[in-house]
Amino acid sequence: MQHSVSVIVVSNGRPDALRRCLLGLSQIDHPKCEVIVVADSASWPAMAQTGLGDRIKAARCDVPNISVARNAGLALAAGDIVAFIDDDAVPEPTWLSYLTAPFASETVMAAGGFVRGRNGIDFQWRARLAFGDAETTSIQVDGARPTLMTAGPGRAVKTEGTNMAIRRATLIGMGGFDEAFAFYLDETDINLRLAQRSAVTAIVPMAQVHHGFAPSVRRSKDRVPRTLFQIGASLAVFLRKHGGTPHPTPHVPRAAQRRRLLSHMVAGRLMPGDVRRLLQTFDAGWADGLKRDLCQHPRFSTPPPFLAFDTRRRTHKKVFARSWRKAEAMSAAKGAVDSGQIVSLYLMSPTGLFHRRYFDESGVWIQTGGQFGKSDRTDSWWSPWRAQRRSDHEAKKITALRDPQSADYNNLLGIR
Repeated sequence: MQHSVSVIVVSNGRPDALRRCLLGLSQIDHPKCEVIVVADSASWPAMAQTGLGDRIKAARCDVPNISVARNAGLALAAGDIVAFIDDDAVPEPTWLSYLTAPFASETVMAAGGFVRGRNGIDFQWRARLAFGDAETTSIQVDGARPTLMTAGPGRAVKTEGTNMAIRRATLIGMGGFDEAFAFYLDETDINLRLAQRSAVTAIVPMAQVHHGFAPSVRRSKDRVPRTLFQIGASLAVFLRKHGGTPHPTPHVPRAAQRRRLLSHMVAGRLMPGDVRRLLQTFDAGWADGLKRDLCQHPRFSTPPPFLAFDTRRRTHKKVFARSWRKAEAMSAAKGAVDSGQIVSLYLMSPTGLFHRRYFDESGVWIQTGGQFGKSDRTDSWWSPWRAQRRSDHEAKKITALRDPQSADYNNLLGIR
């Protein structure tokens, strides 16, 4: 039996990102999902602009607190499973089916997938463990099939807030998200609380989203911090809660933030005075976090009825073209999207340029790069490919992610 799933998207001040995320969600293949958007006044109009407004449950939240917003979404969720994706992320069409498949085992309480970065090829995050001092460490897992893991107190299986799922009954039973975490470490707190219950978490490599790190009030488009207040506050709250002492000191986390700021300064993205100013915002946040009430949880009542998002399995169309024929190829690709297909467009130039994958605002998945250049960053700097063979090679890599009718996709939906 396939579980029903509620997908929650939180958006604050990023209507363009939300529109793109919802367009990506409109292409997913899971047959029993609903989509819930929790948005502030700035992002709210994006739902109507996508034409999907009547298929979405929505809640307005102008409080700049991601835990409050996620709890507002959870209050509307009627699915057996609750999945989370950020507004500046786009899911692969098969994302939700892969992510929720491990819940066929009644022992699995949570699941997390892999997250690709801005170039659509490298991974920002794969599999990690999280600890009570807020540190994380990478771990090796199977690169294709789910791995089920059980952690324990102080040592959790890490899931990323932009790509995770939890049984609704479990999350409600835990009180939802702790609203003391306005930003940062909110999902890691969930991971540590699940670990205290010895819960089983699935790491699902094929459940993939593309995450862009869109600019916000807290960071610029190149990830330079504008303020560290909420990071300082959340670290103080987290260490009070999980670090074994009610009165943690800021020296180690502050030093880590200082190193991060200095790296931005060396790269020319910050001035020396900016480093001092930003550390002052960290100190102010830390002081605030020491005073916050812990375990701030709302009460949840019966949600409104399940609102099906009307997804379906689509055929996957591959379009290959030389880069100088981009306009013609894009026209054909957009037409195929409008007819209800998932489209992967490969634009190759006769160069050694590195490759990039991204989801276009028209709903087309695009890969650009040189016929002889790198795709995976472990590839050679230059390889003597023929154009068609190179395109076929790149298309084969993503078949199991884009084509829900492929044998690769169906073979990988099992549980390890």
